[in-house]
Amino acid sequence: MKDQRKRSALLVVALNRVLRRMVALVFFFVLAFCTLRLLLRGTFRPQLVSSWPTPLLKSINDDWRVAIVQETVLFPDQALIFLKYPRATPLFSKDDIGCVYFSPNSSQPHLNLQPDSIDGEDLDLQIVRCPLQPRGITASVGINYNGHLLAIGPTYRWDSLAYDALIDNDNTTIVFVKGLNLRPQRVTDPSRFKCVYGRDFNRSKLLLLAEVISIGQEIVRCKTPLSILSGSLQNVNSAIKVSVRGVGKPIMSSIARPDHRLDPNPSSRKKHQMCVCTMLRNQARFMREWVVYHARIGVQSWFIYDNNSDDDISSLIESLDDENFNITRHVWPWIKSQEAGFAHCALRARNSCEWIGFIDVDEFLHFPLGLTLHDVIGNSTSNVGELRVKCHSFGPSGLKRVPAVGVTQGYTCRMAAAERHKSIVRPEALNSTLINSVHHFHLTSGFEVVNVKRNVLVINHYKYQVWEVFKEKFYRRVATYVADWLEDENVGSKDRTPGLGIIPIEPPDWSTRFCEVVDIGLRDRVVEIFSDPKTQMLPWHSEV
Repeated sequence: MKDQRKRSALLVVALNRVLRRMVALVFFFVLAFCTLRLLLRGTFRPQLVSSWPTPLLKSINDDWRVAIVQETVLFPDQALIFLKYPRATPLFSKDDIGCVYFSPNSSQPHLNLQPDSIDGEDLDLQIVRCPLQPRGITASVGINYNGHLLAIGPTYRWDSLAYDALIDNDNTTIVFVKGLNLRPQRVTDPSRFKCVYGRDFNRSKLLLLAEVISIGQEIVRCKTPLSILSGSLQNVNSAIKVSVRGVGKPIMSSIARPDHRLDPNPSSRKKHQMCVCTMLRNQARFMREWVVYHARIGVQSWFIYDNNSDDDISSLIESLDDENFNITRHVWPWIKSQEAGFAHCALRARNSCEWIGFIDVDEFLHFPLGLTLHDVIGNSTSNVGELRVKCHSFGPSGLKRVPAVGVTQGYTCRMAAAERHKSIVRPEALNSTLINSVHHFHLTSGFEVVNVKRNVLVINHYKYQVWEVFKEKFYRRVATYVADWLEDENVGSKDRTPGLGIIPIEPPDWSTRFCEVVDIGLRDRVVEIFSDPKTQMLPWHSEV
């Protein structure tokens, strides 16, 4: 009997142990199921808790959108934060987010500011422009309605960076790099450099080295590894970056991801005879006149490289596109990189444009003898690769306010001597190095340059407008040589204004400067073409 009681007690203990294990196992499966369900619903997410006060306007479960900070690039006056989103995810607007700043060695933010702007409608590239803080302060993005912070991405300086890349029709990779410090307009020995492909340039075993075919200015042409071209790295291809390394030097930082953006099988017949490419900043109020005029004289497509505008130029371009002007905007945030931007544009235009002109929004093609654009470019022989057109520089013409009738009507007095030229080129005639000096490109062998006579074609350059416009234009140049007129740099350059130096103060006689010849040729031609017979109004006439 005693042994029987002992066996019964042992059996009860064993059953209790089994029961406890079964309960624990059931609890584990229930917990795992609930966690998995939350993950699948997207409501369970790792969080960085913010110490900065924000109203809880929406719960974490309501319209929660996940973006990652791919990288941050520090400019002289801004931090550009590049965001990437999951597929089918709505993008943030400027009101959704704030710029959040961290002190060194601190995970808690100490400042929250409104972004200067937010740009881009691409899930793989949205740019948040944040005011730059003192050196050592890092920036990220905070979400206003729930106080959550996006993890800080890698941070780079703008002046030492591989910033863009694309794969050309011949399968070479063209990399745009700031900070090589090569001699301008000169080809450099490519054997001194290597192209480097990889996701993490700090892990040398996971890198691919490639031959540099040519290198000059900011443009490097690489022999693309077959693994990149074949798609064998397809599962991670979006993360593959390319950079450049000088012999005996470290790999340059990079945000450049090679992309097949060019058509490898272009049509034998170009869609457009004449296109125009420009780089601009805050020129929206002048664009309509420029586009409408050039459309009338024969330009069929426009490539707008936007250099950090904050004047809602994207809305204007969308409006012009809705009016059947074939105009596209390309975000180009890189300063002091106009040559690189024009080379990038020439590649994009090559498959669709027989000719492309590189002119600014304040420059207008003018035919004094009454010829047409087709007369000039259509009759060029097949070996002509570039037409060089002289510029007449117009002054304020006595005005103190922006002319409501437009620049072609308001500015009628110019300097007597013609200044340097601008170019109209055949894209396929460009040298493979793509070296240029903004005003002209290096051509491949077999093509020649023609200097167009001024009575046939000239550019009216409304360079020195009323002070309000001129000050903005020259305060932060898109041109390569002068980024800010307050910098005592290249004072003798033609990008500087004669007699102005580096002081941004309006001279008392500004409105009468640069006036040596009265020239109303284009003014009268525009009135003849565009004025309304009843109202005498022009299509871009506005109250300013």
